Amino acid sequence: MLNKSHKIGLISDTHNLVRPQAMRALAGVDQILHAGDICSPEVLDELRRIAPVVAVRGNNDFGMWADSIQATEQVEIGGISIYIVHDIGDLDFDPKAAGLGVVVSGHSHRPVIDDKNGVLFVNPGSAGPRRFKLPVSMATLEICDGKVRAQLHLLEC
Repeated sequence: MLNKSHKIGLISDTHNLVRPQAMRALAGVDQILHAGDICSPEVLDELRRIAPVVAVRGNNDFGMWADSIQATEQVEIGGISIYIVHDIGDLDFDPKAAGLGVVVSGHSHRPVIDDKNGVLFVNPGSAGPRRFKLPVSMATLEICDGKVRAQLHLLEC
């Protein structure tokens, strides 16, 4: 159904920290996509209290709890195909040719929204412990009538 509006929370690099600010910013989303470096199953449990979660494994996600988490995921929401990968450097195909509308990644801790050849690339940044002087952030996607809009959210620390 393309006329329903969907609000999707994008989060990455939580590194075992679920900030109250992130929980507040995610309140009311229909689904959460986590782009890896989760670092503990409790992070996913906390996020699932808000909405269903689709997560990918990051380079810091290891152990039995992470074995069932895939390195990449693809979901379709509101008629938009979304690909999730932790490190954008691992994207080894043309997302436009594959029919993707959005690519969500993490790893760099640098929040970015960029339209490349009609595909929206979103790195929500890191919602976990501050790294260097990079902001603590996450993002949301709004999908309505087959159109996507992304917004970054800086989380006060």
